[in-house]
Amino acid sequence: MKDYWQNAVNFEEYLSITAERIHQNPNKNDEHQEYYELGLQRMNRTLKTFKVDETLLSELKNRNFNGKILMISEPWCGDASATVPAVAKFFETAGNEVKIFLRDSDTSLIDQYLTNGGQAIPIVLLLNEDFTVKNVWGPRPKHGTELLKKFKQNPEIYSIDDFHNDLQVYYAKNRGKDIIEEIVNLL
Repeated sequence: MKDYWQNAVNFEEYLSITAERIHQNPNKNDEHQEYYELGLQRMNRTLKTFKVDETLLSELKNRNFNGKILMISEPWCGDASATVPAVAKFFETAGNEVKIFLRDSDTSLIDQYLTNGGQAIPIVLLLNEDFTVKNVWGPRPKHGTELLKKFKQNPEIYSIDDFHNDLQVYYAKNRGKDIIEEIVNLL
C-alpha cells in the first residue's frame, strides 16, 4: 500500500489536476471531459458548505486513529465531488494525512476494492500507521446506495436522471455529514 500512497496526491494537487483537465487535458480523448467542470463546481460547493462536526471529531480522537486516509477517486465522479473534499477537510482537521490515488492512472489498486464487480469510486481506505488497511468505505453513503438500489429495481419508474438528481440533492443538503459519520464508525 505504501507504493500507492507515494504515487497519490494531496487534495490541493487533486483540485489542480481537475482545473488542468478542464482547460488543457493532456488526454484529448478523455470520455469524462464534460464532467470535470461540474465536478470542480460540486467540490467547491462541498468545501463551502461542509462544516467539521466537533462531536465526530471528538469521537475520532477517542478512537485513537493515528493512521492515514487514502482515497481512490477521479475528479469527474459525481459521488467523489461530495466525498473527497469532506473527507479531506475532516481528517486533515483531525491531524491525519490524506491523499488521493487517481483510479485511472493505475487500476491495480481499485481492482482490489471492486463494488459488485465494478471499479466504483470513491473508495476510502483507512490505513494504519504501517500502511496496512484497517477498513474500507465507499463508494457512496448508505442513503446513496439505497437510491441506486431503487433505480436498479425499477428504472422505468425511477429513471437514471431521477437517481442522479436525487443523489446530488441529497449530497447538497447532507453536506458530507453521513459520509464522515459512516467512516468514523468504521474505526
